[in-house]
Amino acid sequence: MDFAHSPRVESLRTRVETFMAERIVPRLADWRREVEAGSYPPSFYGELKAQARAEGLWNLFLPALRDDEPGTRLTNLEYAPLAELMGRVPWASEIFNCSAPDTGNMELLHLFATPEQRERWLVPLLEGTIRSAFAMTEPDVASSDATNIRTTIARDGDQYVIDGRKWYTTNASHPDCALLIVMGKTDPSAEPHRQQSMVLVPMDTPGVRVVRNVPVMHHRAPHGHNELVFEDVRVPAANLLGGEGEGFRMSQARLGPGRVHHCMRAIGQAELALQLMVERARDRVAFGRHLHEHGVIADYIARSRMQIEQARLLVLKTAWLIDTAGVHGARREVALIKAVVPEMLTEVADRAMQVFGAMGTGPDTPLAEMWTEGRALRIADGPDEVHRRSIARLELRAGRERRSVLAGFLIPPDSHLGN
Repeated sequence: MDFAHSPRVESLRTRVETFMAERIVPRLADWRREVEAGSYPPSFYGELKAQARAEGLWNLFLPALRDDEPGTRLTNLEYAPLAELMGRVPWASEIFNCSAPDTGNMELLHLFATPEQRERWLVPLLEGTIRSAFAMTEPDVASSDATNIRTTIARDGDQYVIDGRKWYTTNASHPDCALLIVMGKTDPSAEPHRQQSMVLVPMDTPGVRVVRNVPVMHHRAPHGHNELVFEDVRVPAANLLGGEGEGFRMSQARLGPGRVHHCMRAIGQAELALQLMVERARDRVAFGRHLHEHGVIADYIARSRMQIEQARLLVLKTAWLIDTAGVHGARREVALIKAVVPEMLTEVADRAMQVFGAMGTGPDTPLAEMWTEGRALRIADGPDEVHRRSIARLELRAGRERRSVLAGFLIPPDSHLGN
């Protein structure tokens, strides 16, 4: 088993790391200043995107659509370490056209769109001239079970009519957001996993109403986590993505690679949190000793490194499984990383905040924002409890197949009684 990156991936890692250090990190203060002044996206995004594209650091998450088109053609395993580097700065992925939810939406369009849908929506998304959102979660039902959704998508002649309410629809406040992929029910009488479908809804369609940009842990993202209402929203029947009743299946295909991306970005944040913790522990003196000389702080550092390495290896294994066995073949590992990584990020960020003291809770370090991201990720894309339930069910199913073998390891109590 070779854990080394290929020369190609190592070259891309170096180029992304250099771009981050030279082009993005120096803009952190500018980003905060412009966003707090109400300017979003910041004025320098266009310049940075053009530079990333010119350097071949564009759409790294997705292969070319055809053999005759240029593309990076990276596997999930190859892309994972690049996502980790981008994840150190929450807004950096957009500069490389690799940010959620656009990545998942582009993958959906890549897999299921008609040629006309690709031309209208996928091409401009790949070009970075528009952005998109994925509307699935609803406030009135437990959306961790997608069969619960109540939004209706009713056929009316050559149109679909959409009525319902969504929230935490990421990206819907972005001024360039032009497309909503909406999941709803086309046939409530079908079996539970065949009731749902997806439709492509232009953001400016009459009847689409943005209610509010919902704050997450009292943090209001400038791109938005929006509550939306759909009232008699009509789109052409040709806007159906895939087929009727395929919405649940398509959502699962979207979530697998997307969770790898989320988790690798989270690992990038945890890695940065640890590095900041180490520097603080080396420089700060309390009670006559540097912080790292106090046993509890050394333990924080060691535990954080252990957790990050364990999480990274698990995510890389999951990416490899998706590449080799498909999303279905990696379903246990996808659930594992989604439960493990956000909890790890929250714990590492929490320790780093503790080492920084009061400074760690404010805007002068990224630590409080990292903690917020980790805590929110324990709910986004399915809460921890749902993923643990899935893992347990898969283990119990596998356990039934092992029972005859395991029986040999159990010594019957009466065998100790002798003759």
